[in-house]
Amino acid sequence: MSTISRDEVARVAGLARIDLRSDEVDRLAGELDVIVESIARVSQVATADVPATSHPIPLTNVFRDDVPQQPLPQQDVLAAAPAQEDGRFLVPQILGEE
Repeated sequence: MSTISRDEVARVAGLARIDLRSDEVDRLAGELDVIVESIARVSQVATADVPATSHPIPLTNVFRDDVPQQPLPQQDVLAAAPAQEDGRFLVPQILGEE
């Protein structure tokens, strides 16, 4: 039994301003129907004792702790720069302003 009709697909496509040919409407109606049926099957299996999950494998944060530290000395940073002027990075002008 189809839950997504051809007319519903055409209506949603029209609301989204997507121009679909007749064969595309038929194809999408079938594909969307398969998706809806798959969701219904999963919903039947999901019970209260099965916790919801967004990923099948537990993920852990791999980042280090964010611990404040002393910044690098300005001269050390500027020593690695291709160009500097008055204690700042010197970069090419990109706007027509002076």
